[in-house]
Amino acid sequence: MLKDLPSLEQLIKVLQQVPYLASKNIYRVGSYFLQLDQAKLEHFCEILLEAKSKVIPCARCYTWRETDRDCTFCSSIKRDQKTVCVIESWQELIAIEKTGGYQGLYHVLGGVICPLDGIGPDDLTIQALIERVDKEGIKEIILAMNQTPEGEATMAYIGRKLRGKELVVSCLARGIPVGSHLESIDRLTVYKALSERRPF
Repeated sequence: MLKDLPSLEQLIKVLQQVPYLASKNIYRVGSYFLQLDQAKLEHFCEILLEAKSKVIPCARCYTWRETDRDCTFCSSIKRDQKTVCVIESWQELIAIEKTGGYQGLYHVLGGVICPLDGIGPDDLTIQALIERVDKEGIKEIILAMNQTPEGEATMAYIGRKLRGKELVVSCLARGIPVGSHLESIDRLTVYKALSERRPF
């Protein structure tokens, strides 16, 4: 269908490589960019390139930060430096922050253990988390993975790695539906799951 439109075909192929972009929306997104005013399209590209050059992972917690400033969370004197909430990605951090009920630090794993996708413990920031616990004297680790089989397996792995250390390891209360993702759950449910966390 697109053989007579090689440039459009290439655009669609590139869009198909974008994670989380539903296949039914790929053609709509392609059309959106093609119909976009040239100045707006150039501005979009400039913003994307600027973000790519300036936004990097925090060396301590692996959430995003600007190159010329410290991570918002690690640098805050108002946050509890001895409590760390372990999450899969930046999206979960946003969901937790929206509750307004958590004032500790974070640690972004960068995903979950998933052998089918070729993702093992060494592909995540688990070792950096263990080193933080030892170096910073962390008192509580909150495992806030999504309640999926991969999330559960990742929590179990981290739990084993932390066994024997002098700290509390907790996880979210079971008000979170199994198989769901924190970013898609309402603030009150996330807040209650966090505030009513239980020993892991």
